Amino acid sequence: MQAAPVRPVNATAIPTVTGALRAMEALLLGSGQRTARRNAWAAVLEDRRRAKDRVEAEHVLEAVAARTS
Repeated sequence: MQAAPVRPVNATAIPTVTGALRAMEALLLGSGQRTARRNAWAAVLEDRRRAKDRVEAEHVLEAVAARTS
């Protein structure tokens, strides 16, 4: 008995939700608005990172203060 010949697979990329949203964004918004939205989102992510860093620093300071007390 012979094995079936191996055929190449034609892989078609499945669109992601992110890709679909970006395509809709490109259709609906001008490039200036799109850039502004991305910059705003980057600022939100940076604010979240800073807030996380502040909380971590606060925990460290509290731990050091507890040791010296």
